[in-house]
Formats: sequence, structure tokens, C-alpha cells
Amino acid sequence: MTTETLLIELGTEELPPKALSTLAETFFTQIKTQLESADLSFSDIKWFASPRRMAIQVKELQVKQADKVVEKRGPAVNVAFDDQGQPSKAAQGWARSNGITVEQAERLVTDKGEWLLHKATQAGQSVAELIPTMVVNALNKLPIPKPMRWGSERIQFIRPAHTLTMLYGSEVIAGEALGIQSSNQLQGHRFHHQGLVTLDHADNYEAALEQAYVIADYDKRKALIVDQVAKAAQQINGEAIVDPDLLEEVTSINEWPVTLVGSFDQEFLAVPPEPLIYSMQDHQKYFPVKDSEGNLKNQFIFVANIDSKEPNQVIFGNEKVIRPRLADAEFFFKTDKKQSLESRLASLESVLFQKQLGTLKDKSERIGQLSKAIAEALNEDAEQAYRAGLLSKTDLMTEMVLEFPQVQGTMGKYYARHDGEAEAIAQALEDQYRPRFAGDALPKGNIGSAVAIADKVDTLVGIFGINQAPKGDKDPFALRRAAIGLIRIIIEKQLPLDIADLVKQSIANYGDKLVNDNTLTDVIDFVMGRFRAFYQEQGIAVDVIQAVLAKAPTAPLDFEQRIKAVSYFQSLTEAAALAAANKRVGNILAKFDGELFAEFNQALVEESAERELAESFNAIQAKVAPLMAAKDYQASLTELAQLKQPIDNFFDNVMVMADDLQVKTNRLTLLNKVRNTFFDIADISLLQS
Repeated sequence: MTTETLLIELGTEELPPKALSTLAETFFTQIKTQLESADLSFSDIKWFASPRRMAIQVKELQVKQADKVVEKRGPAVNVAFDDQGQPSKAAQGWARSNGITVEQAERLVTDKGEWLLHKATQAGQSVAELIPTMVVNALNKLPIPKPMRWGSERIQFIRPAHTLTMLYGSEVIAGEALGIQSSNQLQGHRFHHQGLVTLDHADNYEAALEQAYVIADYDKRKALIVDQVAKAAQQINGEAIVDPDLLEEVTSINEWPVTLVGSFDQEFLAVPPEPLIYSMQDHQKYFPVKDSEGNLKNQFIFVANIDSKEPNQVIFGNEKVIRPRLADAEFFFKTDKKQSLESRLASLESVLFQKQLGTLKDKSERIGQLSKAIAEALNEDAEQAYRAGLLSKTDLMTEMVLEFPQVQGTMGKYYARHDGEAEAIAQALEDQYRPRFAGDALPKGNIGSAVAIADKVDTLVGIFGINQAPKGDKDPFALRRAAIGLIRIIIEKQLPLDIADLVKQSIANYGDKLVNDNTLTDVIDFVMGRFRAFYQEQGIAVDVIQAVLAKAPTAPLDFEQRIKAVSYFQSLTEAAALAAANKRVGNILAKFDGELFAEFNQALVEESAERELAESFNAIQAKVAPLMAAKDYQASLTELAQLKQPIDNFFDNVMVMADDLQVKTNRLTLLNKVRNTFFDIADISLLQS
């Protein structure tokens, strides 16, 4: 069958840069899915995106669908004919609907009966017939939260559309979308190319646009920017700070990237680097540059969407724009230093944390109290932890943080140092928000860890305490992130802390503000629920996680040790049999409605296999007891794995549910003790073989 390249491109006004790749990928997915559903084969499919276009190119797309034979079943034969063998009205109606007579119908015979059957050939539709509808469907399914209208039209889209190209080989596919008729006309670069680009063949899409100063391939354009930025930084003996999100945004606002280097006054480097970096990145879309020692340089790299004949003028314009931004940061820094963080405590009383939970001043005091308790548990300086917690929110009242919210905590560190606070306190003010996101760095010191933990626990307890738990995808207080952060800090920093203890202390700190009587249980259950996602991301098997969750250890470090032990145990050859045996014991005990003995009674032993199991268990339990006391769960399970043979022998040769009640109860007592010893670590009966 004939094949050709298909090109679909929608030309628009500048699309939202932060949404461009998502829009293009969704458009691509929708078209690809529809082509596959239509049984149109192709060799390759690729998406393109630039500020003023989204496009899809499909290689070796077959020209039309293959013809299909469609079987249309009619009424059953015993219904299709009367007693004289004449066609019934039902059979005649069915035949007419298929354009045949009853006599022309075939028969379908199955083991369930016989029916009339018509086999019709359904002609396949061509690409030209199918693509226009596919394009409209794909555009209608794009994630556009706020569509807009333009001109006098009632049509809505994320931005005004100007061109629509649907080209199969060199032939234009007739059709319409967003009120625009398809053609072979494309938009070139807004400044470097006058008029439209005429595309003679779908294969020439990239080349034709490149002649018009547009690099349509999103990934190619991004790679070019990365390369240009790296070379520009190398030329000024520096290294560019390339934020991934900023790189995506810059890629989305440039069709013909040209990288240039600007500079600013050296005096601005007296300001902490973070607000300068955020100002350059967020406000101006610049790439800051650091020197070989990691210090910020007074130079920046930016990407222009124009190849100017006078690049110095472009550089001058950008330097002129950045200066007032940096001057603002300098002013805020100098102004903020005139007032200590401690003196800002009173101003926190004017800001609500949550109307039922009090002000930021109240929250700061609670964080201080809980931080102190945590520091004592970690044998750290409790007074430093209390002060760090008390001052933790004071930088929110500074001019710098009001202008650059992203530097909260970080500016607290700088201002604390200026105020003469201990370095551990200063660092803790920055550490309190860590980790901010998945993979983010943890607090550097234990004082910072104490404050970070206290802040997260205080928020969790407070919000659950007023019955505002997250619902669905709504989590305004980022409680899921707080819980994961809490788990990460305790586990990765090997801190001997228990979630239950922390929550109890936090509840006490709130006094009478909480109205949920189940706050303790609700918060613990919520945090425990985060363990599944935390470990699944690490590739831990779900059954291993469930086995430990069944034991519900509330100390994250203890949970981690059990997870490692059970993961190791699952790899042993004895694991499957012992898991099955534990499950079997659980089922047997569930059906027993009597009361077990306090201890296994040797005098009631009748079979050598039960004596062997009892002796083996006693010997192994003597070894396991000190290992469990040391929380060496892996070694404990390794010892318990030796019970496989005596347990197998027991079930092969002993009738557990003996007629004699005393004997039966004694055997169940032994099995229960064995099972409980395993369960002291995890419920291994949940492990899958």
C-alpha cells in the first residue's frame, strides 16, 4: 500500500512558555492514539513545538485503511423462519437493513445454535478523510484551563490561531480547525522572515522552517541552547547555573536562539547570591554564572530570539533592565539588616497561620518547644534548637522575602549571622524548609533537622486537628510533602525518633485549639500511608512494604530496618515455604475459638515432629532474643529461616486439629509462638512467592 509523510501544524500567537511542551506532547499523544485506533500504520511519529506552533510529522503513513469484512449477525434460524419455512418479518427487516434478501444470507453455526449471517465488505477510509476530524478531536482534548476568544469569532483556544497545515506528501488535505482552512502555508520567524513559508512537501518541514529562522524541533533547540550557554560561560571563565525549569521556559520562548553575555556592577555581589539568582532567573530569564570556587560572578548569560546586527545594543538593553532589579535586592538587604530577627517576633502576631490555629507567632513558639524536645532526644543543644524554632518564621516579615518568597529561610540564615546568632541557629533557619521537593537536600545539621521536623509535625497535627485532612488532589497545606519530608529526614539522617511521640508532644503544644479527638491516630495513619509511596519509588516490592505495615512500627528508622530485613529474607530459598506456613497457621488459629495455653506443654507431646519443632524453636529463639533486642532484624530472620525443615516436617506428620482438646490446644500454642516470633518483625505471610 502507498505511504507518504503526513504533517500537521497549527500556527498561533505566542503560546504560554510553561505549557508549551505539555500542549505539544498531548497533541502528539492524541493524534498517535487516533492513528493507531484507525489501524493506519506508520514507521515513525514525532512532535515539534516552538513559541508560535505545534506540529506532528508522521513518516510512511499508509494512504488509507485496509478494507474490512464485517460480520453482521441476524436473528436465530428458529426465529427467522416460520413453520412453513417462510422468512419472518424479523428476518426480512434485518435483510433489508443490510441490502440483501433473506435467501442471500449465510448461516453462522455454533455450539449454541444457528443464526443468519451477512458478511459485508467495509471500505477503508483515506488519510484525507480521517485526518481533519482527528485534528479537531486532538485540539479539543488539549489541557487548556483558560481558553480565549479573538476577533469577532466565538471560537476558543489557548491563543489566537493563524495557520493550519495538513499535508500528506505534497498534497494539502482539505479541512478546517479553529475556523482556519488547511493550506501549505507556515509562519516563519516573526522578525527575521517576512510573509508566510510555502511548504512543498511534508518531508521538508524542518528544512523549510530553518530557512525561515525557526528551529522547530524542541529538543534540538534545547540542546543548542545548552551548548551555546556552556560555551558562553567557558569564554568568561565561569559555569552557568542552568535551572531545568528555566531551560524549558527559555526553549519555549525562542525560535532562533542566540546566546549573549551581559554584566552588572560588582557592588551588587555584596548582596547574598540567592536573591540575585532568583531575580535573574525568575524576572529576566537569565542564566547566572559562578566562578571556579562556586561564587556568583557579576555576569549573566541570556538567550535572544533574534540575531541582531548590533548585539551590543541588545546586551546594553538587558543590562539596563537588570540593574533596577538588583538595586531593589540591594536596598532590601541593607534595609532588613537595620532590624534584628528577634525584634520581628512581635510582627508575627499580625499574620495568621490558620484562623483556628493562631498566628505565625503562635506557630513559632510551638515549633520552638517541639524543636527543643527533639534536640534533647538527639543529645543536641536544646536551647539552640528552641531559639532556632522561635526565630524560624521571622524572615517572612523582611522586605527581601516579601519580594522574593523563594528565599525564605535562606535570608533568615544571612540575617541571623548578621545578628550574631550561633551558626547552628542560622543554618537551621534555612534547613527548616528542607527537603522542599523530591530529591532535595536534607537539613545540614541536627539542630536544623529538629526545626524541620518540628515545623512539619506542627503543620500535620494542626491541620488534622481541625479536620481539614487532604482530599483527593487538594492538599493546600502540602501535608503529603511534609510527611514524606519527615520520613526522609529521620531515615536518611538515622535519627532515633518515633512519629507517635512527636505527634503526642505536638498535640500537647496546641493546648485546646484542636477539635479532632482522633488527631493522634489520624496523623500517624497519614504518615504511615506515605511509607508505601516512599518505598515503591525505591523499587521495594509492595508485598514487602505490606508485611512491615502490618506491624505498624511508628519509628521511621525502625521501619527502614524492617524493610531491609524482609527484603533480604524474601531472597532466601526458605522464604516462600515459611510465608506459606505462617499464612496457614494464621488461618488455623482464626478458626480456633478456644483459649491457648500460656506455654507449650512438653508432657502433651505425642509426635516426634512436634517435639523436634519445639526443640528447634527454643534453640533458635534463644539466639533471636538478643538480636531482636539490638533490632538486628535481618540476622533474626536469618536464624528463623532455619525453622523451615522442622515446620514442614510438623505439617507433614502431625494432625494439628487433634480430637483431644488438650493436645490440639498445645499444638496450636506452639504454632502461635512460632508465628508471633516472625510477626515481631513483620507479617511474612503477606509475602508473595
